[in-house]
Parts: sequence; C-alpha cells; structure tokens
Amino acid sequence: MDTIHIRGLRLRTTIGVAAWERKAQQDIVLDITIHSDQHKAGGSDDLHDTIDYKAVRDEVVELVEASAFQLLEALAQAVAACVLAHPGVTAVDVTIDKPLALRFADSVAVNIHRP
Repeated sequence: MDTIHIRGLRLRTTIGVAAWERKAQQDIVLDITIHSDQHKAGGSDDLHDTIDYKAVRDEVVELVEASAFQLLEALAQAVAACVLAHPGVTAVDVTIDKPLALRFADSVAVNIHRP
C-alpha cells in the first residue's frame, strides 16, 4: 500500500487530566501516515486521483485546535476518524507527541493504527 506522510504538524490544544493542563493550551506534534492506492495518481498527475493532503491538514488543524480531550489516545482516535473520512483512505497511522509531558523526557507519544 502506498503512503502519504504529514510530519511534524505543530498545533496547540487543551490536553491532559490535571487541572493545570486544562487551563491553557499546550503544544503537540502530530505525524500522520495516510495509506491509499496511488497508482492512478502516479499515472495521471491529477489531484483528483489522490488524497488532497492540504485538505486533510486543514481539517485536522480545525479539529485539534477546537478540541479539549483529556487523553492523547482519544485525540489520536478523533484525528484518525477525521482522516479516514476522506475518500480513498484505506488506513491511517497517527502519532501524537506531547513535548515536556514528563520531567526528564523530551516528550510522551501515542501511536495508533486504524484501518
């Protein structure tokens, strides 16, 4: 299966379970891998034959910035559902990094795969 990668999408959202985490938006970093068949697009060179990754990005940004999940897992599931709604997407991998979530760690990340 062919893939399209959106890497290092930096957004701000309300995320976390602690009271202090609910008061201000935090930075997160998303990596999204979109699985789809790209044979037709490779031959036609036509945007209509592929996944419009700008449209995907725009919808994910709107979703994430308006959300207020407690868990990275729930946010990742919502992002996956958003991407899977696009025609031609057969599966998606979503990784969300929460920088500085733990002392002494660069980040905490959750990765999900949804067919």
